[in-house]
Amino acid sequence: MRYADVAVDITAKALDRTFQYLIPEHLEKEVEEGVIIQAPFGNGNRTITGYVMSISETPRVDPDKIKPIIAVVTRLSDEEKRLTALAVWIRDRYGSSLASALRTVLPARKKTAVRQKRIVCLALDRNRAEQEAEEMKRLHQQARLRLMEALLQEERLPYEVCTGKLHVTGTVIRTMVQKGYIRIERTRQYRNPVPDQAFAHQEVQLNEQQRAAADRILSGIRQRPDCRFLIQGVTGSGKTEVYIEVIGQIVAQGKQAIVLIPEIALTYQTLMRFYHRFGGRVSVIHSRMSAGEKQDQFDRARQGDLDVMIGPRSALFTPFPNLGIIVIDEEHEESYQSEQSPRYHARETAYRRGALEGACVVLGSATPSLEASFAARSGEIGLIRLDRRAGLSALPATRIIDLRSEVPSSDGMILSGALQAEMKDTLQKGEQVMLFLNRRGYSGSVICSSCGHSLRCPHCDVSLTLHRGGNLVCHYCGHTERMPSACPECGSQYLRTFRFGTEQVETQVRQSFPSARVLRLDRDTVTGKDAELKILSAFAGHEADILIGTQMIVKGHDFPDVTLMGILMADLSLNVPNYSANERTFQLLTQAAGRAGRSDRPGRVLIQTYKPEHFAIRCAAAQDYDAFYEREMRFRQDAGYPPAGSLTAVHMSCADKDHLTLAGNYVRQFLEKVIGDAPVSLLGPADETVARIADVWRQVLYMKGSSGALLRYARGWLEKYIEINEGFSNIEITYETSWAGEKAEAAARPGE
Repeated sequence: MRYADVAVDITAKALDRTFQYLIPEHLEKEVEEGVIIQAPFGNGNRTITGYVMSISETPRVDPDKIKPIIAVVTRLSDEEKRLTALAVWIRDRYGSSLASALRTVLPARKKTAVRQKRIVCLALDRNRAEQEAEEMKRLHQQARLRLMEALLQEERLPYEVCTGKLHVTGTVIRTMVQKGYIRIERTRQYRNPVPDQAFAHQEVQLNEQQRAAADRILSGIRQRPDCRFLIQGVTGSGKTEVYIEVIGQIVAQGKQAIVLIPEIALTYQTLMRFYHRFGGRVSVIHSRMSAGEKQDQFDRARQGDLDVMIGPRSALFTPFPNLGIIVIDEEHEESYQSEQSPRYHARETAYRRGALEGACVVLGSATPSLEASFAARSGEIGLIRLDRRAGLSALPATRIIDLRSEVPSSDGMILSGALQAEMKDTLQKGEQVMLFLNRRGYSGSVICSSCGHSLRCPHCDVSLTLHRGGNLVCHYCGHTERMPSACPECGSQYLRTFRFGTEQVETQVRQSFPSARVLRLDRDTVTGKDAELKILSAFAGHEADILIGTQMIVKGHDFPDVTLMGILMADLSLNVPNYSANERTFQLLTQAAGRAGRSDRPGRVLIQTYKPEHFAIRCAAAQDYDAFYEREMRFRQDAGYPPAGSLTAVHMSCADKDHLTLAGNYVRQFLEKVIGDAPVSLLGPADETVARIADVWRQVLYMKGSSGALLRYARGWLEKYIEINEGFSNIEITYETSWAGEKAEAAARPGE
């Protein structure tokens, strides 16, 4: 007898293990490692889906108690078996259930209706068909005659042409099929999200720097197919052209490519650039597509009908049979970090998939994450620099506006006098303006509008958040203090949170520039499936003079007529209660500045801030990544934050606030025993930044240390403790990890 170890498709942590099932004799040839099966489960023997992880001939329990597999649902392809191995790594790396990890990497297994294309074909030889047409004419069978005459001219016609243009009903078509005059052929019709446009093949013309970058990557692939590179290129340096050139060489070898982008809004623009080069063998996948559209794109990839798949994070799991390269554009973006279990990071997971499948991984950004830069500067991945813009454009001239010199207002300064003057000049020239409202951190951080000082935790060096009742709370360690009546730095009474949004900005812009055409892009204006694309396309088509938006407008968009970028409240994101607040601010401001002056006309950037002396703002204004990296890494090393140190977050949620608080305290007490004298510090548990969502309370506890191995060890014991303790049955727990280094801890190649 043979037995299958099956991971059941149930998320409960208590069931996060394999269960042994008997392989019946009639399924001996079908059940193998990697197939999806149906089997009875539990006392009621309800039918569940499971994944066969391994097969053995030794029962782990009494053979009489082992239930048989009911049926094989589907057989996984070789590429899906590799994805299953990736799911096992995700489970171990990020602490999720195996079922959750499998559902993440095998998303195309949802049942969706298959769309078929029907073709009406002539079933008679030409002489017989002409005779039947004469008989139809004699009997005045006009509908049949129209169809027969059309088929005599063209022997194959789409069903929709027959019922539409020829006005032939389905009843008439069925009758003619029954008489043997015609036949209906059915072929699967894939839903195609790519616009039905014909583009000619276009060779990419690379400049000297771009050519050197492409050649270095291709040389690295020849030496080691699973090599890794970081392209650090200033905004507008032409990183996408390098990707296209490298991918073209990979595709010519019969391999496929995945290109990850951070935002759905970038999908169309990126897709068209690749479509110019690769034609219909490029597709896209993202969360706003229907289940059927997603299924079709994965099926096309699995069957070898596609060479390139483009999309946000989920595109990483495209089941290509011969994957050659994974590109992660704008790799610094937070959207590459999953917020749901498993809380995987696309960069680390791409490393692992590349290692499993022998595929190169290329990261690209003007402002790389500190994790990627640390790996590159440590020699773990190759570093390629593009330090000048492609074509004739130059980096924009940047000016910092000190809002402390403006007249204080109750809701902060929206448009300074200098910015309004620049906007007036730009509009008079017939050029376009973008206004970026940096809203990150606006919801509770307290800032002095006289001196720019923000209230911070004395223990964690992150911003304190104002809660109801006047308490300031740290969301890392739980430190609480009362809201002071005056600024502790300068004694000013102007302590406040800033809560204005894009609507208020739009109102002031329309008042100040009544003849200007204004568009706004934020979560409120993006309501339909293609609303984001329509707004961006309208602005690109010069249907508006000013575009106002949040982060959605600064990520990779290319508008040649934009010569002025105004950044409002640049320092708000410095007050996000997170150790990476400086990094996120620098990245946002640098990316925003890069939207201006992308053609032959010079660009200008105005940065409005209450903290003009802050190094993140000054480095962003100077587009000086290296200076920022050196300063920020000193802080990370001193504080022990990634990538200099390792950090694991234990996220806990429950509808019962008191029960959650009790559980969080038990988690801390248990970890204190496990850690003992080891060099690991615990922060929290404390409320999450958003403490309650949909009536579910949320807390987080952080483990911080120099060794990722120590944190992994502690998390392993915590998982066992939670599994055997019934008190955690109604507590949802997920883990988020960021470990020091990339190669050794996060995504080592097999055998390393």
